[in-house]
Amino acid sequence: MEQRSQWGSRIGFLLAAIGSAVGLGNIWRFPATAFDNGGGAFFVPYLFALLTAGIPLLIMEYTIGHKYRSSSPRSFSKINKKMEWVGWWQVLISFVISTYYPIIIAWSIMYAYFSIGTKWGDDPTNFFVADFLEVADAGVFGSIVPSVLFPVILVWIFVFFFLGRGVKKGIEFANRIFIPALLVVFIIIVVRALTLPGAIDGLDAFFKPDWSRIADGSVWIAAYGQIFFSLSIAFAIMITYSSYLPKKSDITNNAFITGFANSSFELLAGIGVFAVLGFMAYQTSQPVSEVVADGVGLAFMVFPEIISQMPASSFFGFLFFGSLVLAGLSSMISISETYIAAVQEKFSVSRGKALMLGGGLAALVSLLYATQGGLNLLDTVDYFINNYGVALAGLVEVVAIAWFARALKDLQHHADSISDIKLGVWWRFCLGFLTPIVLGYMMVKNFLNDINNPYEDYPINFLISYGWVVAACAILFGIIISFKKWPTTDKEA
Repeated sequence: MEQRSQWGSRIGFLLAAIGSAVGLGNIWRFPATAFDNGGGAFFVPYLFALLTAGIPLLIMEYTIGHKYRSSSPRSFSKINKKMEWVGWWQVLISFVISTYYPIIIAWSIMYAYFSIGTKWGDDPTNFFVADFLEVADAGVFGSIVPSVLFPVILVWIFVFFFLGRGVKKGIEFANRIFIPALLVVFIIIVVRALTLPGAIDGLDAFFKPDWSRIADGSVWIAAYGQIFFSLSIAFAIMITYSSYLPKKSDITNNAFITGFANSSFELLAGIGVFAVLGFMAYQTSQPVSEVVADGVGLAFMVFPEIISQMPASSFFGFLFFGSLVLAGLSSMISISETYIAAVQEKFSVSRGKALMLGGGLAALVSLLYATQGGLNLLDTVDYFINNYGVALAGLVEVVAIAWFARALKDLQHHADSISDIKLGVWWRFCLGFLTPIVLGYMMVKNFLNDINNPYEDYPINFLISYGWVVAACAILFGIIISFKKWPTTDKEA
């Protein structure tokens, strides 16, 4: 097998890791989550979760990838052959996400275009649902929507181009462009937003602490959930990326930098989003709490309405949706790299063949989301693959490493041998005790809620077919693939 690829520099790895962590969720999930869970008071459990779960898990995944210098499935198989399926499960979760993530990027591309002249008109919600996506009922796919199909093809061309060039010339090169550009664009957005009338009221609503919420267990669970989902943990991404690090790399320091950089961008996003929401509240004479939204609704329904009321609306809209494109592309590249690396190793094929097989299949599946039923399908698959894919895989990963393989001390020794910051008992305590309990509680709580309250009131058959079954198939196929033996000619690079 050819010598394993490596990052060209430490900054190249960090930009790629930060690019993976900083995604669409930082912009449209964190601000509303913080607001709904105590405002400024939320930052206490958020910081605690970052230091006790986020960064410890990042250190663990960086160490696994660096020590075993392999894709996620191969790394888990080297720890214990019975654990290989966990790695494939994570890879398949990333595969599923890579089938719908380009759709959101495609929407962002189109809305950057729609921003010129605010083509969404006076009713952005109706424009998004009816005019743009032509949304059909849940379970009805309908026909392909041309205005989504063509930008999706463009997204896949970008992804194939950069991934085809390899780690150093492709992934690292792309993130050296995307991440600085994203930062510059978003700083411009935030500065502009802060000058709008009502911006201060929005920031006051965002930062004003409700200390009574600190004693609420659901707030702490929300903090752990935000940290977990925003750091690309349990996607197989960080294990794959760290496997390309040189043998002498400061793993612990890299994890702290990645974790705090991601959180800093989330804070920046919160300031920008709530400054704009404050402006909307001012314009409509409503309290800020009445205009707060998150997810797709915030990006493609609320923000266009706000942008239309702003001076230089076309320019501001283009910047905002351009930032979503940049954030989405950097994350999309990292998500796709997980299964390309795994297929390349497992089936002993060239990078080009692995890209055509994995990326080609993902691109074909993504066409399902470019239909009139794509929005409901995306919403359902995203919810279930995150809650019963990513979160559950993270729980299984940490339990398998800490409790069954009992590998934490060995991983700690490896990390300490090459890192300036030495890991203490706190690291093993967080991963071996605190994190499993919190993630386990999250899983039970989410499961009971979804059994008693069907997600978004979608039809039960629809939720089973495109929610529960998709999440279950990621596990099942992961187990099946793990039965195939690794190539006997494979040697450590």
